[in-house]
This record gives sequence, structure tokens and C-alpha cells, in this order.
Amino acid sequence: MITTNIQRHGTVLVSVTGALDESAGSALQRALDDVTVDERDLMVDLHGAMSMDVDGLLHLLALHRRAESLGLRVLVVGWQPQPQQFMADVAGIRGRGSATGERYAVAGFRRLLEERAQRARDLSDFGAGWLSGV
Repeated sequence: MITTNIQRHGTVLVSVTGALDESAGSALQRALDDVTVDERDLMVDLHGAMSMDVDGLLHLLALHRRAESLGLRVLVVGWQPQPQQFMADVAGIRGRGSATGERYAVAGFRRLLEERAQRARDLSDFGAGWLSGV
């Protein structure tokens, strides 16, 4: 479940609970629909997000990109172990405890993640098609 709370002191708060996966896409897209010029920050709270897959990561990255295009500063907090490690694995950062959510805010790192996550999704789709005889 994803909730959006626009606080009147300039922050859009998006809280994620449960799995950050393909089903999160539409809710994350709507999160910034009512942003006004008075909002300056987007805070994504992942305290309740216990798991994330490649689709969820791509949706989170798209939210980050859209927020920046609206001129919002982005902060992602509350990284749980599986989503944080998954993001690090996709980025190619190896080693236990090597994942850091702070790196997510860097635009170059975001592009790296987007490219690698999309490649992982494409390979997954290709494998599923190949296995089904398509």
C-alpha cells in the first residue's frame, strides 16, 4: 500500500508499506499529481517496504526522476534490508552491508540503476518468452 501526504510546510511525503513491486506503479505516479509550487521536497518513507523487485525499483526511480523534473529535492528514508540490498545488487555493489540508501539521491547513480534494472527486466521478459516458446 502506498499513501501520499502533502504537508503544508512544503513537503510531499510518500509512505510505502508492503511490497514495492509492479502494482505500486500507478500509486507512485499519482503521488506527485497535486504538487504545487509551494512544495519543495519529496520524502519517500520506506520503513514499511519489506521487499522490492525490479519493477518496484524502476517505479521508485521514475518517481525520483519526475520529482526532480518538478524541482523537488528528493530524500528516501527508512531503507529496509531487502530493498536496500536489492538496489545495491542491481547497481553492482557487492558485499554484505554495502548498500547505502544515501547513494540513491545521486542522479548519476539513479541512471546507472535505471539502466541495469531495465536490462534485468528485459532479460527476465526474454527468458519468460523463450521458455513459453515465443
